[in-house]
Formats: sequence, C-alpha cells, structure tokens
Amino acid sequence: MAQLYFYYSAMNAGKSTSLLQSAYNYQERGMTVAIFTAALDNRFGLGKVSSRIGLAMDAHIFDHQFDFFTTLQQQKAAGRLDCVLIDEAQFLSKTQVRQLTDVVDELNVPVLAFGLRTDFLGETFAGSQALLAWADKLIELKTICHCGRKANFVVRLDEHGQAATAGSQVQIGGNESYVSMCRQHFKALVWQKPETAE
Repeated sequence: MAQLYFYYSAMNAGKSTSLLQSAYNYQERGMTVAIFTAALDNRFGLGKVSSRIGLAMDAHIFDHQFDFFTTLQQQKAAGRLDCVLIDEAQFLSKTQVRQLTDVVDELNVPVLAFGLRTDFLGETFAGSQALLAWADKLIELKTICHCGRKANFVVRLDEHGQAATAGSQVQIGGNESYVSMCRQHFKALVWQKPETAE
C-alpha cells in the first residue's frame, strides 16, 4: 500500500538532499519518479531541486493552480509512475495536499513531501498544516541551533541582520535571510513581547 510521507524540519536540515537521494534510489532500480518544486522558489533556477552540498535534479514546477491528481493520473496512464517527490511542500495548498492523498489512495503511488513545518513567526504554512494532519507518516529531519540544541524554528533576518517580527509569510531566501534556531533562542528574538490572551 502506498503512503503519504511528510519529511519536515527547519532550514538547512537536508530536506532537498534527502529528496534527491530518494529519487536516485528509485531511478537506480529502474523506477520512474515525478519530482516537483514550487514555482516561486527559483533561487537555483526554475524547475530545479538543488541541495547545499551540490546535488541537483530537474523538476516539474507547481503553483497554486496546479492539479496534482489530474497530472499524475495522466502520467501513470501514459506509462510508469513509481513515486512522487515534492520539494518546498510548505507551499502546497490545502486542496493540493488533498489531491496528493488521492494520488496515494486511488493511484496507489507513494508521495514523499519535504518542507518546512513553520514560518519565521512560528506559524504553520497551509501546506504543512494539511500534511501534518493527513500524512500517513511524519518524519522529522533534524538540524542544530548555534547553541547545539535541536533547531526546530526559523528566524528571518532583515536587511540589518536583525530578527524580523512582522511581514509576509513567504519571502524566498537562503542562509543570508534565514537562520535555524532552537525554541529558546527563537522566542528571545521573535516572541520578545508577551502575547495577550485571545
């Protein structure tokens, strides 16, 4: 039985490297994979999944209008489809995550989604929230804070290198814009003021 997997972490935990390794493992055995990445993240070129250690593969791109189920149903009908791999899965819409559950349940094709759990304010992305709720398997990929503790939050840096505490949820960037930190250091920088009761 196919399953929906969500591999989540803070930045720089090796999500793209893990995706590329999974793709290689399937391809090495003569199997066919479909790799997708978000259209809005073109830091390494449009339609590319790239890791910080220098690995890269071509990928199909998705935006919020992209229909995963129809596309993958057609691909499977036209030939072989053994696995679907999705980079930057936090940018999926709730509808698209539901489509991916249909790919697993109706087409019997495993889906491995890799993405951030939370944004720079500690809030879940829509895609991550749906994946956390509906995935068959949740796998945390770990990285570390500068203090040595597990980093499970991401801090966005402004143009002065200070922690941003407001702004758009989506702002594409790499090490120059984001730092992974443990909850204690994240809270000290981003949640400095106590929240009022809602």
